[in-house]
Amino acid sequence: MGVALARLVQWTAAGYGTRALEITPLNEAILKEIIMFAESFIYKHPQEAKYVFVEPLEWKTDLHPSTFGSGYVVSATTVTSEESDENGQPLLFLSVPQIEVRSFGQLSCLLLIAKDTKLKETQACIEANRNPVAKILGLDYNTMKEDSSVLNILDKLTKDDDTESEIKLQIAMLLKQLDVHLLNHSLKHISLEIPLNPAAVKNEIELLKRFSGKGEQTILESIKYTSDYEYSNGCRAPPWRQILGEICYVLVKPHDVETLCITCSEEGVFLNGGKTDDEEINYERKGVIYKDLVTCLKEKSAKFSENMSKQQSRFNEELQKEKNHPNETPKKEAASTLRKANPGSDKSTLEKNQINFGKNHMIKRLKPSLNWKTTVGSKEHRTSIHEEKHGGRLEKSAPSVSPGKAQLVRKSADKVEEVVSESSSETEEDEEPPDHRQEANADLPSEYWQIQKLVKYLKGGNQTATVIALCSMKDFNLAQETCQLAIRDVGGLEVLINLLDTDEVKCKIGSLKILKEISHNPQIRRNIVDLGGLPIMVNILDSPHKSLKCLAAETIANVAKFRRARWAVRHHGGITKLVALLDCAHNSAEPAQSSLYDARDVEVARCGALALWSCSKSYANKEAIRKAGGIPLLARLLKTSHENMLIPVVGTLQECASEENYRAAIKAERIIENLVKNLNSENEQLQEHCAMAIYQCAEDEDTRDLVRMHGGLKPLASLLNKTDNKERLAAVTGAIWKCSISKENVTKFREYKAIETLVGLLTDQPEEVLVNVVGALGECCQEYENRVIVRKCSGIQPLVNLLVGINHALLVNVTKAVGACAVDPENMAIIDRLDGVRLLWSLLKNPHPDVKASAAWALCPCIQNAKDAGEMVRSFVGGLELVVNLLKSDNKEVLASVCAAITNIAKDQENLAVITDHGVVPLLSKLANTNNDKLRRHLAEAISCCCMWGRNRVAFGENKAVAPLVRYLKSNDANVHRATAQALYQLSEDADNCITMHENGAVKLLLHMVGSPDQDLQEAAAGCISNIRRLALATEKARYT
Repeated sequence: MGVALARLVQWTAAGYGTRALEITPLNEAILKEIIMFAESFIYKHPQEAKYVFVEPLEWKTDLHPSTFGSGYVVSATTVTSEESDENGQPLLFLSVPQIEVRSFGQLSCLLLIAKDTKLKETQACIEANRNPVAKILGLDYNTMKEDSSVLNILDKLTKDDDTESEIKLQIAMLLKQLDVHLLNHSLKHISLEIPLNPAAVKNEIELLKRFSGKGEQTILESIKYTSDYEYSNGCRAPPWRQILGEICYVLVKPHDVETLCITCSEEGVFLNGGKTDDEEINYERKGVIYKDLVTCLKEKSAKFSENMSKQQSRFNEELQKEKNHPNETPKKEAASTLRKANPGSDKSTLEKNQINFGKNHMIKRLKPSLNWKTTVGSKEHRTSIHEEKHGGRLEKSAPSVSPGKAQLVRKSADKVEEVVSESSSETEEDEEPPDHRQEANADLPSEYWQIQKLVKYLKGGNQTATVIALCSMKDFNLAQETCQLAIRDVGGLEVLINLLDTDEVKCKIGSLKILKEISHNPQIRRNIVDLGGLPIMVNILDSPHKSLKCLAAETIANVAKFRRARWAVRHHGGITKLVALLDCAHNSAEPAQSSLYDARDVEVARCGALALWSCSKSYANKEAIRKAGGIPLLARLLKTSHENMLIPVVGTLQECASEENYRAAIKAERIIENLVKNLNSENEQLQEHCAMAIYQCAEDEDTRDLVRMHGGLKPLASLLNKTDNKERLAAVTGAIWKCSISKENVTKFREYKAIETLVGLLTDQPEEVLVNVVGALGECCQEYENRVIVRKCSGIQPLVNLLVGINHALLVNVTKAVGACAVDPENMAIIDRLDGVRLLWSLLKNPHPDVKASAAWALCPCIQNAKDAGEMVRSFVGGLELVVNLLKSDNKEVLASVCAAITNIAKDQENLAVITDHGVVPLLSKLANTNNDKLRRHLAEAISCCCMWGRNRVAFGENKAVAPLVRYLKSNDANVHRATAQALYQLSEDADNCITMHENGAVKLLLHMVGSPDQDLQEAAAGCISNIRRLALATEKARYT
């Protein structure tokens, strides 16, 4: 089992915490085999099943104590097995949510108890116990090692001639057999998969483009590559992603859902994390892998599937033509070769292909200049480099280049090795932009050629000539792309980075000033990282020269705009050094007094904050900043009056405040007070970042109270009137939304006339503003006075109009707002007149679970407050069937909201009859075995209302819904008790249900609730006990007559 888990199981990249199993067919197949082995262990090997593990297997479980039966001591939050070891320790112990298992026998029983969730439990166990064999048998018998043969295990274990050693030997053999079985089973599974290739992917995309365009009959609105650059092997993915088998990335816009960002790889096609705020791609896989693009799009878009079915035959004919007459023969992929390299050879195929990969690109270049795409081997047309494998690293022997140049080559080679080995915690790289090179015959400005001459002086001149050349180069307009690319195309970046390694301060300053300017260009940023420039800049942060520190930090701030660069800064210790730059006033008792600052120290701190701002977009970097003590220093800098300092400081806090640890620290350091103070600044950018930081922090109730106490609500309300700056408006509305979660804040906003202003922002605003505006109105409309204001300001119509959008975050908020408004009958009449209920009902078809759930919740007050609710509901063709089918969802929030909607629908007898015909009773019964209190409450209410028709009471009993309902009475939620008692009262009208309740101990639990202060609960509990008692009396009377 150890080798299979180590080699075959596919894990997610290390990112925001513990690595998890990916959702792949191979993983699922392996887990199912492990389940079969563990489930049958207690029957096939009863003696070995009693063996007590050396260490318990521990993981977080979703199982509730109520699911355990005989053989266990069960309480509200714990379960203890009656079976224990010789020391009296239980072999199974559950303390919600943590579980410990100490034997195969208990593991088998647990899987039998888990039933439908056994796959999820096995996955959680494997993820939490990466080396289960060592925990079962001990480190001495760890069969995960590849060199551990059966003979070695036998020799080790037979030294002790006792029963326990024999059982250990038997278990070790069984685990070894399981390992071999898993390996063979996985090989069969893998052999059935046919890898994609660039030519096939390109043909499919080109064909989809032909069938795309405007109009309802087209299969897609658009499909396009994220990169225009195509490598010689047909791939469009960057080289370090090709190593992982990725071919290209496409943006697909279907007719009925938002734009999808899709990765095409050799394994198949899958959704990635989409584009980030800085237009980079998050390469992490989201969801399952599909065999091709068409299959993926059919699953994600109902409209695509519908239109595709109409044009399937024509599409297949075109696809067959492309296969039979391809435009060109696809070349062998470099990435595949890289991954299939034989590590055992003296001069590995991996190293040869890396070098050849670079040389192929050199031949194609129009100009003899450094090509950024070739990270190793491509720039040595001037020198000969001999590479050999030594000690697991690439070593260079006798290079005929300068020490500085050799260091750059070495760093470049190390980078390729690092990407191949995936040693980085952030292996997923951002998308490379197309490499725009100047054509040899293009009409280039004179500056281009002048800069190239200056670079030659940099390469060959003495110290004085170098300084003069740097000063002359600085005089050019380095913000112009032509000048930036001129430096790169002639190899100037290598020279500038080499100069950073010298001892001459003037040369370093000149080089950094140029790098700072040109690193605004995304291509140059990547070149700097590829050439190993970041580690050198990080080392400069230790320099005693403050000017050097400032320039290095500012350049790092420009370069660290993509993930690989941010990883490099952290990896080389840059975060700790940047945090140290913030401590510019450590000798000052009153840092708020600017007179105590040295101007240079202030500038150093500003540049450090600027670099940390760029780096803080990475989760791991946020943690590194916190651990390095960055929060107290940022809090101190926030008290300064220097606006140019405040912007990067607040920007860093805004990025970091997305993490809970930071929000607690921000509250502890009393940062909120200063954020509120700076809302009154005249600087729009500072106002925006302060509002955004409040938006992130206001998830916490104490923070919302602090914003109110320090007078932050009034400036936020006043900033709503300044609508020219949309970025600031989005931040301000976001802060108001989160602050509105507290009722006290809503009262203040009403005093400041903010609700009327928010209603005015419902039209002619970008989506990022609308999401926040509608979210704030949704919170405010929980109060009657605010619902009246919204109605009087004519805000209901624009809210209903927004129900036809496609932005799922906006739809979640607008459905909540419409639902809140519908609580008032006057508002409901307007919503009904504007056809709002039909629009809400149509959102139940939305592919996003959050939208479905929010729409279902909004329908509840609509049905409650409509004039003729029953007729209105029946008027929606197929509406009731749609609601009933949503009970098949896997999402708990969707299920709870749909149960709440059914509760309201079932109050009309005709509608109850219709949903009964659609099979609502068995579907509700199937949900009864749940541990989610929110779902329990609404499910019980739905069952209670559905009992009012025909023989539904009997049907619930036949579908085994009664016994699980009795367990709900053990919940700690009073709302669950009330709903359950009412459901049991209705079900107790049937004699068989009364018997089931009595057998499951309902009477004892209900007796306690008869004394509840809740009158509804009292009556329902008493009525249920009365029905059970009547049945008992009738049975007893029948016995004696």
